[in-house]
Amino acid sequence: MADLEEYLKEAINNIHEDRFVTKQLLKDIMKYLSEDDARHEKVGAVASKYVETLQRSNEQLVKIAALMQKRAKDSASLTDEDKEQLYDLIKDAG
Repeated sequence: MADLEEYLKEAINNIHEDRFVTKQLLKDIMKYLSEDDARHEKVGAVASKYVETLQRSNEQLVKIAALMQKRAKDSASLTDEDKEQLYDLIKDAG
């Protein structure tokens, strides 16, 4: 289980780092957009992608928290489905 704990810590750290960078980029875009309404056409799609990235990181954190809570409640080991979900989260976060 030590490996799992390390992977979870790494995934959570990656999520936090991605969120920080994405928020900074989104702030830059918002500043750029505030200077001229015509710029929305130019960078609106990019801003949307940044918001989607933040939403995905929220979903990843919720899934990890739910799996960790389940693991804490159940003394039994994680199911194959739980392990697959964790693998997918870690893969997506990296």
